[in-house]
Amino acid sequence: MQNKISIYFLMIFCSLISYSQDTLKEVNVQNQKKELYKPQTLTANTTLLSSKELLKAACCNLAESFETNPTIDVNFSDALTGTKQIKMLGLTSPYLLITEENIPSVRGASQAFGLSFTPGTWIESIQITKGAGSVVNGFESISGQINTELIKPKNDIPFFLNAYGSSDSRFELNTHFNKKISEKWSSSLFVHGNSRVSKLDMNSDGFMDNPLAKQINVLNRWQYQNAKTGLVGFLNFRYLNDKKQTGEMNFDPNIDAFTNNHWGSEINTERIDISTKIRYVFPEIPFQSIGFQNAFNSHNQGSYFGLNQYNIKQTSYYSNLIFNSIINNTMNKFATGLNFYFDKYQEVAFQDNYDRTDNSVGAFFEFTHDNMTNFSFILGGRLDNSNRLGLFFTPRLHVRYVPWSQGVLRFSVGRGKRSANIFSENQPLFNSSRTFDIIKNTGNLYGLNPEIAWNYGLSFSQRFDIFNRKADIGIDFFRTDFQNQVVVDLFQSAQQVLFYNLNGKSFANSLQIEFNYELVHRLNFRSAFKFYDIQTDYLSGRSQRFLQAKNRFFSNLEYKTHVSEKEEQWKFDYTLNWTGKQKLPTTSSNSLENRFPEFSPSFFVMNMQITRQFSSVFEIYFGGENIGNYKQEKAILSADNPFDSNFDASIVYAPIFGQMYYAGLRFKMK
Repeated sequence: MQNKISIYFLMIFCSLISYSQDTLKEVNVQNQKKELYKPQTLTANTTLLSSKELLKAACCNLAESFETNPTIDVNFSDALTGTKQIKMLGLTSPYLLITEENIPSVRGASQAFGLSFTPGTWIESIQITKGAGSVVNGFESISGQINTELIKPKNDIPFFLNAYGSSDSRFELNTHFNKKISEKWSSSLFVHGNSRVSKLDMNSDGFMDNPLAKQINVLNRWQYQNAKTGLVGFLNFRYLNDKKQTGEMNFDPNIDAFTNNHWGSEINTERIDISTKIRYVFPEIPFQSIGFQNAFNSHNQGSYFGLNQYNIKQTSYYSNLIFNSIINNTMNKFATGLNFYFDKYQEVAFQDNYDRTDNSVGAFFEFTHDNMTNFSFILGGRLDNSNRLGLFFTPRLHVRYVPWSQGVLRFSVGRGKRSANIFSENQPLFNSSRTFDIIKNTGNLYGLNPEIAWNYGLSFSQRFDIFNRKADIGIDFFRTDFQNQVVVDLFQSAQQVLFYNLNGKSFANSLQIEFNYELVHRLNFRSAFKFYDIQTDYLSGRSQRFLQAKNRFFSNLEYKTHVSEKEEQWKFDYTLNWTGKQKLPTTSSNSLENRFPEFSPSFFVMNMQITRQFSSVFEIYFGGENIGNYKQEKAILSADNPFDSNFDASIVYAPIFGQMYYAGLRFKMK
């Protein structure tokens, strides 16, 4: 099967090279923009990633989009599902507000796998903001916000094709079709499909290193734009079907599901999204506008992990009305409005029912002052009333000051509040024999109280020249203090996971020092050192957060043979990540052969990619991940007896698969 697909890809390579060189040489392209950029003019600590930045690695979905920049840490969540988990400021993704075109997207039922549901080729840009985000987008943000902008139909090209294949038997095809219907209407159809077709066990433990998988993902976008009336609108329809099968190499779901024959797992997800965005700019008052966002989605996941069954269906509706204007002059802007959340959950875990309905309504006001030179601030607050969280106020503040040329000092403070969905957010723990035990409090979600945290941030960046070449340095320090937290405790016993409300202190300190420099013409160097001090008071005492390295180092080298995208050229990218030792969950109650040490070893992971651009419309790329072939020595405890009380596939601190090589092509019709 793999050989046939490889031959098919090779035929596409050859035919499209000939077509692009002979037929499509005269193509105009836009001016060059930086792939990764931190604007000094923005008040918040924000990093912008363009679509070109996402092409520097095997970026197949949003979860894999952050491996060439130091702001986000990327880790595998477990030894079976192949899912990548992201962290910012040392905190996992539930503490981030993840939005798609400023509409909350990855939340609730989609926390574990939702980042893998947005293909990388659909993305136009990503904005990553450290610290509590804007009150306009909600109250749940604690450590930051990631907003993804999709390709706009009005600006898209008529046709795009991306084909990808890798040595871990993953194959992917992306096609984009765009049509300008009239002067005011444009439409795009995005079709994505991927599959993993072979069972592979590179560490010889009897379990698949990555799941067999199939995904079909279709998005239809419509854009309306009337320059005369100032009206802009978007309408999106999306359907996703994602299936994963993992477990022992000999597992057959038709025979072995819910039996002790062989351990296996299936995760089947079906999702429907419908969203609209309307924005009206007053023709006579161009700085004044009103916007209305609406989103409906149905997320239905049916799954089992060995003998552990977990099903969740979430039906959600979100609405946000925003009015933007100024006070006296354009240096003083404000945004105000109302928004509404509705979430209906049908959840079954271990045959227990946790059905519930959540809703909240809130009002917000955000004031922005910018003197256009050396000082700006954003002060916001929102008041929300939730059937589960009660009535509460959320303040946020971001300040920017320019003390001297090319130097920027930023400060931020904000409060966040959220309900912890303990089962959907901790699905990797289902891949074990642990019992899930909840020490209930007075709360009305699993008997637990909501999480509340304050985040404080201070950062400084400076641009300068070294030997007439551009360089910059940045220093960020952020602290998150939890007033209340739902603690996930893996330190009591290897046969148990405990959930309970914080009794004591929990905090996360994050320090990042970043240096970037153009070593020679077109050879760019990025580097960052990160230090995390994340501690929580567990029942057994205060401890560092498990599976979180205190020290990390990142570096990236990028080289292009030409600057212009019109010319034939080569592009080279190399990324090195060093991860320091991590505290591991306790395994002292296991048998001797199924124990981990207290800390994991440190390790390096190297990724590289080479791209050959034949013209502005066609290129091929090939590369490798973990080319140093570092693998976690033991990934699954009691792999030879998976129905034993020692079985655990959730303690993953390093890559499982080892080296992975890939190749692909991109073709554009302009």
